[in-house]
Order: sequence, then structure tokens, then C-alpha cells
Amino acid sequence: MIYKYNKPAKTLGPQAARLVTRLYDENRMTFRLKDIERILGLNNANARNFVRKLVGRGVVTRLKPGLFILVPFELGKETEYAGNPLVLARELVNDNDYYLSHGTAMEIHGMVTQPQLVIHVATQKKIRAIRVMGTEFRFIPCKSEWFFGLTHHWVTKQEKVVVSDLERTTIDGLRQPEHCGGLSEVVKGIWMRREAIHVNTLIEYALKVNVGAVIRRLGYIMELYEIGSQADRKILQDHLTDTYVRLDPVLPAEGKYLRKWRLQLNLPADELLSIVRT
Repeated sequence: MIYKYNKPAKTLGPQAARLVTRLYDENRMTFRLKDIERILGLNNANARNFVRKLVGRGVVTRLKPGLFILVPFELGKETEYAGNPLVLARELVNDNDYYLSHGTAMEIHGMVTQPQLVIHVATQKKIRAIRVMGTEFRFIPCKSEWFFGLTHHWVTKQEKVVVSDLERTTIDGLRQPEHCGGLSEVVKGIWMRREAIHVNTLIEYALKVNVGAVIRRLGYIMELYEIGSQADRKILQDHLTDTYVRLDPVLPAEGKYLRKWRLQLNLPADELLSIVRT
């Protein structure tokens, strides 16, 4: 919940009361100009002028051009409010396919020990990063065929968002650890939730994404931490090519080469093992 303090008088005329009541009835704290036009029968210009007055009175907060949120009455004289950042992330994509991903999904699934300061959203549409009242939202392009392994997360009793499931979150972390704080954070998350992860699903997702670096990293980490069986890891090993990749793509290309998993170990095994001992 993000808000700032100010002291204008909050007043609701008949039209404003009608709008607010209807939005509450529709369970729409966040809304757009088209909602004002639909509910009040205003044209675009009049809708813009109307909502500008509501913002001035502190009844509504402007989140970005064309996107607004009702300020809850219980906040009293507070006039700037952004609501729950996970719900806001859903609204910022404006009906495009999306899911909360990477570091944000890791936090939802209990894979982190520190709160995440950035909201990560995977989306088919290319969207520029945006900051709303101090919270940064980053949008990560995702192929349409990679929209699988998703589930719903209830933020409140009324609001839910789409998030990658535990196994898909792991795969995304191995593919793009730079959006999760680095590979060491991904590994820590895997270790924290190792009892809950379904190994068969994890392997299935890795092969479905079909990114060589993901298959290599997953196989190595499963072996290092003794996750799954030897037969499970053999499935991954059978899909390797001769190309070598860095274990952690964020770190420099240094360290010894491991032929078994076609990896350059630029993050030493003892360092990875020490992560889970702390």
C-alpha cells in the first residue's frame, strides 16, 4: 500500500458518487477513462475533465496517463494511493497476457529471504519500465509459446493475479537469473523449496522451454544438491549439445569447464554449497 499525505477537501457530487458507487459494485478500485465514459455516458474530453477534478479533490489518484485508482475513504485525508503493487502490475499491462515472474514470483513462492524492491512482470507485449510512487515495474518479454506453468495468486479476498508456478519460476530463474538477483539467489530459492518442487514437472518445463543453458544449469544444480534421481538427471543430460555456457551468465567468463554438463563453472561449487549452509 503506497500513499502520500495532503490536505484538500474531499467532496462527492452526484456524478462522482454515482461513479464511485458503480466502481465499488464492480469491484474495480483501478479504472480507466473508458470506464468513466461507460458509467457516466460522457465523451472522452468530458471524462478527462471530470477525472481531473476528482484527482484534485483527492478522491482518485492518477497512476499513469489514462489509469486511475480510487482512494479508500478510510484513509481520510490521504490523497495519493497506489494500492497493492501486485494488482497494480496486472493493471499496468492493460489486458495483455502477463504473469508475475522471476524475483516477484520467487517472493510469492517463499523462495527469498529479503523483500523484492522491483516488481517483475513477463508479458508478450513490449512495455517500458515504469515507476509508480516509488515502486519500479519491469516488464520482461516472453514468447507466446512460453506462457505455460501459470497459476493464480489471491492478493486479497477479491483480487487475484497470474503468477508462474513454483517449477516455472525456477526455470525462469535459471534462464534469466539477472532478474532474480543472480544465480546464487535462484539456487538458494530452489534449496528452500526443494521439498515442494515436483522434479518431473521441473524437467518437463526445462525441455519445453528448450533452452540449452537452462537444461545445463538445472542438471548441474540437481546433481550438486542431490535433487531427484540419477535417472531424472540423465533425461536432461541426453539433451545436451557440445556447446559450453557460463553457469552464471551475470558473472565473467572464468573458471574451469565441466564436460558432464557443458558448463563453465564461474561460480564455484563450494560457494554454491556454502549458500545453503547459512
